[in-house]
Amino acid sequence: MALKIRLARGGSKKRPFYRVVVADSRAPRDGRYIEKIGTYDPRLAKDSENRVQIDAEKAADWVKKGAKPTDRVARFLSQIEVDGKPVYAWEHGNNPNKGEPGTKAKERVEEKKEKEEAKKAAAAEAEEAAKAAAEAPAEDEAPAEEAEASEEEKAE
Repeated sequence: MALKIRLARGGSKKRPFYRVVVADSRAPRDGRYIEKIGTYDPRLAKDSENRVQIDAEKAADWVKKGAKPTDRVARFLSQIEVDGKPVYAWEHGNNPNKGEPGTKAKERVEEKKEKEEAKKAAAAEAEEAAKAAAEAPAEDEAPAEEAEASEEEKAE
């Protein structure tokens, strides 16, 4: 039997209140549970003492027995200490794939990069053409001056 330490929702509509319970992983979220070990009231201020109340010793015992907490409960348990150690070792960002964009978002980013590269290439080509145009008349003038000089020499 796989055990979970998780939240079971209570309270009325738009007024959530959660019990922190140890339950069989196959049991429904708000259904049968083995033991209630605490409460969580998300409506209270984050610095309120009554926002999260968990019996640390019971939680530590269940973790030792193999109960795995959900992410939210693991955050709570990492802040509670028993004998100078946190009840559960949870680190921020244990799920690196959660923040990764989806496939369509990745495609949009690639399309955007391609458009920017095309704009940069077009701007570079236009700049080169402008440089070439600026240099071309100077080259054209020099042969024209030489042609005028050669015409004058022929006339003499």
